[in-house]
Amino acid sequence: MFKQSTLVVVTLTAGLLMMTSPIQAESALENSEINVRDKDNATLTPEDQKETEGDIAITAAIRQAVIKDESLSVNAQNIKIITRNGVVTLRGPVETEAESTKLQKIAEETSGVVKVDNQLENKAP
Repeated sequence: MFKQSTLVVVTLTAGLLMMTSPIQAESALENSEINVRDKDNATLTPEDQKETEGDIAITAAIRQAVIKDESLSVNAQNIKIITRNGVVTLRGPVETEAESTKLQKIAEETSGVVKVDNQLENKAP
């Protein structure tokens, strides 16, 4: 009985310490909620995606083509694709200029695309 009581006290104390101790909520690697570029609303984010049937279809078609291309890096396959009135904005990091060009070409060749705004960031020259 003494062992059980001690275990309960230790567990409760540990839980209380975890709840009251200051914990750093964000690490240096976690920047999805605080992104300096996106703070001023001057750049498009996925939340700016239009909800029209045509724009959704364009974004879905580009995403499917990007995912099917196994030559693209994981970063390239996870770029942001935002479509508004047929204008596609590509954002995010890619490994090379060649990937950026390939992604732009995929978007340009997608039915319904009026223009492509390539804002991809190349990690390597």
